[in-house]
Amino acid sequence: MRVTVDSHSGFCHGVVRAISEAESAIKKWGGVSCLGDIVHNRIEVQRLEALGLKTIHHDQINTLNEGSHLLIRAHGEPPATYALAKSCGVEVIDATCPVVAALQRRVKRAYEQMQQCGGQLVILGKHGHAEVVGLIGQVGGDAVVIESEAEVNAIDFSRPVYLLSQTTQSVALFERVCRAIESNLAAGCTFTADDTICRRVSSREEHLREFASSNDVVIFVCGRKSSNGKVLYNICLEENPRSYNIEEASELLPEWFSGAESVGVCGATSTPLWLMESVAKQIEKL
Repeated sequence: MRVTVDSHSGFCHGVVRAISEAESAIKKWGGVSCLGDIVHNRIEVQRLEALGLKTIHHDQINTLNEGSHLLIRAHGEPPATYALAKSCGVEVIDATCPVVAALQRRVKRAYEQMQQCGGQLVILGKHGHAEVVGLIGQVGGDAVVIESEAEVNAIDFSRPVYLLSQTTQSVALFERVCRAIESNLAAGCTFTADDTICRRVSSREEHLREFASSNDVVIFVCGRKSSNGKVLYNICLEENPRSYNIEEASELLPEWFSGAESVGVCGATSTPLWLMESVAKQIEKL
């Protein structure tokens, strides 16, 4: 049985940068606090915590010692978080993904534009996702968040609409939402669709379809919290019904591989390469 690890899977540039910042801070100061899971992968978080990373929540910022360091992960944060850290004398290590940081600036510009014409800002993204919280925080929460075309009724179609997207959303979903908005918008109202999906992430979708269809069995490795992982795993499942989603090698079941000659191992932008390789080695032992 041939087992192949997808060379296009694994950490995106933003995650690589955040983890590098964390490892450098740990080496320099012996440890560092991170606001929320540095990546939506429990196994990688445990690895970093063993080195000296401490995961904290927003309500713990004011418990940090003055002069201590706080890492902002790739998802980014609203301005209020930086203000709180500063008021507590905490030094921020900003590892916000450059693509997310650019999107935050676009959100603010779009909001200002909508304020001038009585319009509304709409963001396609997962409710409560760290990146989305950071985005709406740029405009004081004055934005409509929708997860799919089924939620477009939350939009006031009698007013202009400016749509942006969480960077890890599906291009196909963004296009469906655009069509749903256009079909409901009142006559004379303007609609601006600003596709802010990260192409380094979305470009993986087409490759993943090819990868999934070229293997008898697909093992998709990602953390349970990974929004991107859910999107990419469903793509695998669409192309290959023998696709299985796991978080670590211990979840593998021998019956999945019955009669299979080829197995493909792939993962989300939050899945480390070392974890996919460990899964592949375990499959070879079955």
